[in-house]
Amino acid sequence: MTTPAVDISFHGAPSGAAEMAAEVERRGAVKGLFVPEGAHDPFITLSLASASTERLEVGTGIALAFARSPMSMAYSAYDLHQLSGGRSILGLGSQIKAHITRRYDMPWSAPAKRMGEYVAALKAIWHSWQTGDPLDFQGDFYSHTLMPPLFNPGPLGFDAPRVWIAAVGPLMVKAAGTFGDGIITHPLISRSYLEDVTIPALAEARAGRGDHQFEIATMAMVATGHTEEALADAIAGTRKQIGFYASTPAYKPVLDHHGWGDLHDQAHAFTKSGRWSELADLIDEEVLNTFAVVGDVATAGPALVDRFTGLADRLTLSLPYKTIPKLPIDVADARERRLPRPGLPVTGI
Repeated sequence: MTTPAVDISFHGAPSGAAEMAAEVERRGAVKGLFVPEGAHDPFITLSLASASTERLEVGTGIALAFARSPMSMAYSAYDLHQLSGGRSILGLGSQIKAHITRRYDMPWSAPAKRMGEYVAALKAIWHSWQTGDPLDFQGDFYSHTLMPPLFNPGPLGFDAPRVWIAAVGPLMVKAAGTFGDGIITHPLISRSYLEDVTIPALAEARAGRGDHQFEIATMAMVATGHTEEALADAIAGTRKQIGFYASTPAYKPVLDHHGWGDLHDQAHAFTKSGRWSELADLIDEEVLNTFAVVGDVATAGPALVDRFTGLADRLTLSLPYKTIPKLPIDVADARERRLPRPGLPVTGI
């Protein structure tokens, strides 16, 4: 079975992207650099990263689909793809209703259906630009029927960006399998949930798409360190992150799969009463080790390989704690298993 290729995530300011990306490419072993839409616009960061690299794939991990119209997203992703010479991937996520309606003041309804149509609209727009065919996309949520030549950027000379959809629940997984070129799983993921729930649902959704290329990209929480103190700090940070994820209703299906639905109820109640600092106390050893790879530097790499080999094509490390300047993976093991080498700067998700 093929071991997953490894990607890393960058959460810093755009000003640090070019140097960081160049160093990642120089050291090798990492296939892609992904930037989430958090405190900065990911397309600006990735444009700088693409300009300082030649081989490294660059992608949004993720960009908020419903914060923009498909047309706005189409232009940003198309320009990044052109700048990178075809090396970009558009990772899309829905976010939750409160952020879309209250932070961005954009509409929210039927997120899985909306996402499927959103991706279809993107691909229709790109097809018009690539071929010159008239733009005539009309759906339930979006309609794009005007594309004067003055506003058409023209063909790229290579394929349009691949689109990956972030998904947890069954409806969004179906949307990813039906409309996307890949799926991005959430860091609150276990081998069991991936194998028993996500992959079968994807297979069903992808039926009828023939040999359409599709990638499974998963995030993985890792708690490790070079010293006992560092490992303890990593475990504490990871417990806190799992507790936060457990409090979120959207991720309850993963807990239900393991019979831990009550954990969500407890964690959610903690957040409602402002007991954020106590979320980590709810995460016992079994839950910790189910959702995170835990161990010293010598064991973390092989454990990651064992957990995701045969299930995922891509693997993004999620380190939800402050890390030392070296990525904690053994050099020899990195070469053997295509995992990152020490010295790569990485920021947790």
